[in-house]
Amino acid sequence: MSQASSRSINGVRNPRRAFLQASVAAGAALLLGFRLPLAAATSPKGGDPFAPNAFIRIDRHGGVTLIMPQVEMGQGVYTAVAMILAEELDVEWGQVRLEAAPPNDKLYGNPTFGIQVTGNSNSIRAFWTPLRKAGASARAILIEAAARRWKVDSGTCRAENSEVIHTASGRKLAYAALIDDAANIPPPKEPLLKSPADFKTIGKPLKRLDTPDKVNGKVIYGIDVMPPGLKFATLAACPVFGGKVGHVNDTKAKQVPGVHRVLALEDFVTVVGDHMWAAKQGLAALDVSWDEGPNAKVNSATVWKELREASEKPGVVAKAAGDAAKALREGKSLDAAYEMPFLAHATMEPMNCTVHVRADACEVWVGIQVLTRAQAIAAKVTGLPLEKVTVHNFLIGGGFGRRLEVDMVEKAVRIAKQVDGPVKVVWTREEDIQHDIYRPVYRDLLSASLANGRISGWTHRITGSSIMARWLPPAFQKGIDIDAIDSAADMPYDIPNLRVEYTRVEPPAVPTGFWRGVGPNNNVFAIESFIDELANKAGKDPVTFRRDMLGKNPRLRAAVDLAASKAGWGSALPVGHGRGIAAQVAFGSFIATVIEVEVDDQGEVSLKRIVSAVDTGIVVNPDTVVAQLQGGLIFGLTAALYGEITIDKGRVQQSNFHNYRMLRIDQVPNIEVHLIKSGEAPGGIGETGTTAGPPALGNAIYAATGVRLRRLPIDRIALAVGKSA
Repeated sequence: MSQASSRSINGVRNPRRAFLQASVAAGAALLLGFRLPLAAATSPKGGDPFAPNAFIRIDRHGGVTLIMPQVEMGQGVYTAVAMILAEELDVEWGQVRLEAAPPNDKLYGNPTFGIQVTGNSNSIRAFWTPLRKAGASARAILIEAAARRWKVDSGTCRAENSEVIHTASGRKLAYAALIDDAANIPPPKEPLLKSPADFKTIGKPLKRLDTPDKVNGKVIYGIDVMPPGLKFATLAACPVFGGKVGHVNDTKAKQVPGVHRVLALEDFVTVVGDHMWAAKQGLAALDVSWDEGPNAKVNSATVWKELREASEKPGVVAKAAGDAAKALREGKSLDAAYEMPFLAHATMEPMNCTVHVRADACEVWVGIQVLTRAQAIAAKVTGLPLEKVTVHNFLIGGGFGRRLEVDMVEKAVRIAKQVDGPVKVVWTREEDIQHDIYRPVYRDLLSASLANGRISGWTHRITGSSIMARWLPPAFQKGIDIDAIDSAADMPYDIPNLRVEYTRVEPPAVPTGFWRGVGPNNNVFAIESFIDELANKAGKDPVTFRRDMLGKNPRLRAAVDLAASKAGWGSALPVGHGRGIAAQVAFGSFIATVIEVEVDDQGEVSLKRIVSAVDTGIVVNPDTVVAQLQGGLIFGLTAALYGEITIDKGRVQQSNFHNYRMLRIDQVPNIEVHLIKSGEAPGGIGETGTTAGPPALGNAIYAATGVRLRRLPIDRIALAVGKSA
């Protein structure tokens, strides 16, 4: 894949590259854009490329460019989409160059959401068919162009390795030689797609295109941008949600070498300096008092009290089948409540945004999942028309939903309006964690009845905030948040009498947003924990119980069978060890996970083995699927073992990795991922591991100790007491 120079991208230097002393060579591909509807072929003029549709450009040297609306934030989407296009276009995979789309919802909107967004594990799902059609359409045009030149039927020709070949005579023409002829041929309305049996690139474990440059330091993230004349800024917002700046004494801050300006804006203070160290030291030297406002009394106890009270009230019915109330009355019933806390994102690349505001234009450098929203907020803050705001998007060092928000762009533009020249605003880790947009707290109430060893009735009430009501209002209709009920309203088990409800309750003052795994986070944890409890009540093995309830879902049942077999389910384990399983359908993928743990007398949990089996449809790149599942499992298990944001006096109590812990490398066992061959369309994979880990962990802990934990993160005191009882 050819790539833009790492030395300068939009006039930006890469300090990481200089630090690592990488050689001067091709750097990370930058982003420019395509649209979904096929466009008429454009006629090349001079050196102009042939553009048979909105996805593809082919230049006169045969170079192929894919204009890419999705962003790369570690999920491997750049490599996968290049493979898809190369497959249908019949070019060598390494020939495909990617450019990223500029902000434009109409041209580059995600088909699922209608806006230009990367998230919900749907980059491949959403663009699988449009990309294939684009490649196949271009291939058909080029074949027709060659056939007309040879005066033969196009059906006697085929494409291979960027050439059209006349099968009978063996004549060949390179794509580059055909672009003038092809430009005058309209694209077919329904191009013929390849059969999966004929795939040559899709399905191969190819190395990711972005890995080498990440290793040698050439790749540029948003935090690396260095336009000429750059100043640095860092900021501190009121520690209480919604608070304002009171009094600021900046005398000492201005004495710090390298400090240029101190700005007191309505809700935060910022220091601008020659470099990050000067800005950070200047900020530390500020004497600031805050107007804390009405939220200074908010604490975790208040949040949970309101949530629990709301969860006891009937919700809006999201799905109903049969007569769940009657089934609960007549069967052997069980009730349970599951709870999940606020979580921060703690992205590896701290939040940052670089902005240059001029009188007649604004330029933004950022890594973000919502490019058009970044442009829109910059236009709103500056008062400029959209076309006067340029946004350069970069590879993202961890999104996880945090960069689905534009608050950092809004603040950075407000600062840049007060600064001559470009300014890079960087959030410290402490400021990032304590002023995040958090994964909501959730409470799930479940009741079920058993008859003849099977679930006969089921009710599930989900209580939590509605992110969609704020973020994408059309997805919140008649009191139902479609994300909040994901994996609950469409649960995979055969249950004749079922009722799913949603109760919206917004936590006081605390801003909530998407977190990796989104709606299935709490729902899969609650459902799969409860299924285990029901299996125990029915006196059945957890795997057998699930299999019996999956008669209408052969794909998930096959995943359960494979995961259990590979994990040695049922074989003997040492004392204090246990295995747990969780099964789910989420993001269009079918996954079963078995986790083995050891719990010691102090309640400490050690992960011993993790086995996942997944049917994610046609696998574009097996290595990417395995890596995403492994990363997702670690992400979700980190939260289950340690993750919790708590609030006291309106303040977040956690501030860095010493009290918002991550799993460490020596705590992670071997993670086995087994892929099930499938001919179905691809499913999403970036978040499935995150949602799979916590319930499998909880079920394993129960198997090891007999202690059932219904709240995350795990309670080590409860485990220690339970083991000693």
